[in-house]
Amino acid sequence: MNKRISRALLSVACAAALGSSAARAADNPVVIGDIDDLSGVYADVIGKGGIEAINMAIEDFGGSVLGRKIVMLSADHQNKPDIGAGKFREWSDQDGANMILGGSNTGVSIAMSKVAKDKKVVFIAVGGAGSSLTGADCTPYSIHYGYDTTALANGTASTIVKNGGKSWYFLTADYAFGTQLQASATKVVEASGGKVLGAVRVPLGASDFSSFLLQAQASGAQVIALANAGQDFTNSLKAANEFGITSSMKPAALLGFISDIHSLGLQTAHGLILTDGWYWDVNDETRAFAKRFFERMHREPTMPQAAYYSATTNYLNAVKKVGTTDSDKVMAQLKSIKINDMFAKDAYVRADGLLVHDMLVVQVKELSESKYPWDYYKVLRVLPAVEAFGSAPDPSCQIVKK
Repeated sequence: MNKRISRALLSVACAAALGSSAARAADNPVVIGDIDDLSGVYADVIGKGGIEAINMAIEDFGGSVLGRKIVMLSADHQNKPDIGAGKFREWSDQDGANMILGGSNTGVSIAMSKVAKDKKVVFIAVGGAGSSLTGADCTPYSIHYGYDTTALANGTASTIVKNGGKSWYFLTADYAFGTQLQASATKVVEASGGKVLGAVRVPLGASDFSSFLLQAQASGAQVIALANAGQDFTNSLKAANEFGITSSMKPAALLGFISDIHSLGLQTAHGLILTDGWYWDVNDETRAFAKRFFERMHREPTMPQAAYYSATTNYLNAVKKVGTTDSDKVMAQLKSIKINDMFAKDAYVRADGLLVHDMLVVQVKELSESKYPWDYYKVLRVLPAVEAFGSAPDPSCQIVKK
């Protein structure tokens, strides 16, 4: 009799423990983090607008998934890899982060991807363009969402060479992103029959571009290739205009955003050819999202900000579908589907973690062509996904090797 009572009491205790464990699991929030440049040269690219895009996605999802509240954390990586990696590790260890978005800096994204692999936390890199994120620096838990240096070169560099820009000189951001962008563009230029006459490395956040621009001018190249981004891109192009360099050399904007064009103004930026992964004024879906974003931010979204919304939504859909935040199961789900939303159509996450989708080759309008605020681009062509990113994973990615 005592044994029966003991077993009954044990069963009750176990049931209570299991119920308590389930309750605790339900109480644990789903934690989404954003580690981005919030105060430096890339703050306009994603920054506060990216935080708002994540919040929009969470609100549209209803604020919870699997009965768990969705919460969002944000931090400024200050374009320093150690800060980005440290914050990623802190959120993983102390805050239970389930997915982290990393913005705007390839070097920081590479550092964070290493922590993602160690902690087995889903990491979605947006804005850091380096193609090594799905090459030598790929991980089973990383997705490169939006664009990379390969697609940028295949769009912009190939178009400019075909239009007569045969000789190039690079102003290159002096870190991983610039190195990879220059390498990708050089490959395309040379394959298209052009040649590179030289390059100069420019520190991130440089305040004076005069000496670098004069070196470019002295090269005699037809094209001055700006392998930089954000404020470095706008400041270098403004300086090139002021020195009269753009009258003799065609500027190649290897990575420009609509926020940059807005900052420069059409009188300075008109005629630039860019490759972009998304533009707010393409169709009714993009315009509807842009209208909602504008009501909150009083500006149109950049491509990476739209990508933040898409990435967050598709992550949450994957969690809902598999019924867990387990990173391996969520990543498998994300790699098994086609993505069709306001950001991309018929897109898919390749085995190496690259989001493959159509890109846009655009040209900045003349002032007389712009009919309303933020009407800045005319689409020259849609660059098919395989033409933009290639047909197969990067062989240097270890997770796709047999």
